[in-house]
Amino acid sequence: QVQLVESGGGLVQAGGSLRLSCAVSGIIFRFYNMGWYRQAPGKQRELVAAITSDGSTNYADSVKGRFTISRDNAKNTVYLQMNSLKPEDTAVYYCNRISLTSPSWSWAQGTQVTVSS
Repeated sequence: QVQLVESGGGLVQAGGSLRLSCAVSGIIFRFYNMGWYRQAPGKQRELVAAITSDGSTNYADSVKGRFTISRDNAKNTVYLQMNSLKPEDTAVYYCNRISLTSPSWSWAQGTQVTVSS
């Protein structure tokens, strides 16, 4: 059974930085494409950053140039470095697999990021 544990969120002022972590267990992590998603109040969950099993990355336009996704296969962990944070980045952030053919794993609780203006 796959387990996802997100951490690293918090309250930060606009312009600040946070680093999120997602520890994954129950699978051979290095084989999977991973993503960071976020869901703001009243909005649908959206994908903000993706990293393939071989380390290629992609970003939503709203975070491009400010967020960096990375992974450490030895630690079964995916990271999201968030810089120049804006109030509109406020959301609960989640990690999960990315696949065109398989459903997402069960969503974990996520980690709250709140950016004050």
